[in-house]
Amino acid sequence: MQQAVPESSVSLTTPIIVLVIGFIAATTIGSVAWYNSKRPPGWESKERPDFVPKVDKDDLIADVSDSKKK
Repeated sequence: MQQAVPESSVSLTTPIIVLVIGFIAATTIGSVAWYNSKRPPGWESKERPDFVPKVDKDDLIADVSDSKKK
C-alpha cells in the first residue's frame, strides 16, 4: 500500500544549484575585495593577480556622489 510520490516534490536539484552558485559568487566577490584591501602583515610585497580588477576608492566615491545628484 505505498502511494506514488510525485518526482518534483522529492527533487533537491534546485536548492543545490542555488547553493553552489551562491558559494561561487561569494568566493569571487570576497577574493576581489581581499585583493583590493590593504595587505595584511607579510603580504605587502605580493602582487595582485591579473584576473582581479583594480577598484579605486576615488572612483567609488565619485560614482556615489554622481548618483546622489540625479
